[in-house]
Amino acid sequence: MTAPLEGKVALVAGATRGAGRGIAVELGAAGATVYVTGRSTRARRSEYDRPETVEDTADLVTEAGGRGIAVPADHLDPAQVRALVDRIAREQGRLDVLVNDIWGGETLFEWETPLWEHDLDNGLRLLRLAVETHAVTSHHALPLLLRRPGGLVVEVTDGTADYNRDHYRVSFFYDLAKASVLRMAFALGHELGPRGATAVALTPGWLRSEIMLDHYGVREDNWRDALERVPHFAISETPRYVGRAVAALAADPDVARFNGASLSSGGLARVYGFTDLDGSRPDAWRYLVEVQDAGKPADTTGYR
Repeated sequence: MTAPLEGKVALVAGATRGAGRGIAVELGAAGATVYVTGRSTRARRSEYDRPETVEDTADLVTEAGGRGIAVPADHLDPAQVRALVDRIAREQGRLDVLVNDIWGGETLFEWETPLWEHDLDNGLRLLRLAVETHAVTSHHALPLLLRRPGGLVVEVTDGTADYNRDHYRVSFFYDLAKASVLRMAFALGHELGPRGATAVALTPGWLRSEIMLDHYGVREDNWRDALERVPHFAISETPRYVGRAVAALAADPDVARFNGASLSSGGLARVYGFTDLDGSRPDAWRYLVEVQDAGKPADTTGYR
């Protein structure tokens, strides 16, 4: 059987770990050639100082059935992004999928800390990493994506437009960053739609990223051990779940129906029928509203 994305070329910007890695691997599993970028390499770690590298992600893409190509890049540097896109144009002559998953702000925000008490340098750095990088990348990559009709841009954020509209998210800077990415997809939808391409915002649910697993002192194979301390973690999902959402969007000939929309992994699972690695379909954003935020005991019945 032909892989649905065979012959397609994707760029996952910010693919070292977490959602970006899961997205890159699932695009590879669907047959795509995937350029993966990040600042953590086998030769040099970013300020996260974590073991995951962009080269490791590329290897996982290839193992999944695609072709992974690692390109170390700092997306705050327009020259590096320009060189990256020039390389893709030279080597492939096309770009079908752009995923903006650049983040890098895990150590920069302060929970429930008001703006005037929050470290200003950290807050402004967070905005640069989470917002400016996306704009720089799209600025340079979209002309290549628009060479052929049917291109897809995925802006990865945290929270749906509906949820974030009604809920304060962590801090002024975090809230602003995630809302900005949602609005980016909306604006790009207006600019790309008439030119034959589609832009969407996409959020995973409660993500069992490498950092989150470490935070709770568990691994993917025993993640449920964290439920005694954090019962609502039962709704969590692997990074591959949101990856399958992107792969499904990229393979959908009618994806333009979502142009400018705010989407979630759980919501798209109901549309396309994919599951997480364990065969379940967690719907975190519905669960958060109806169970966790409502003060009910943790119970994922009907939500995964």
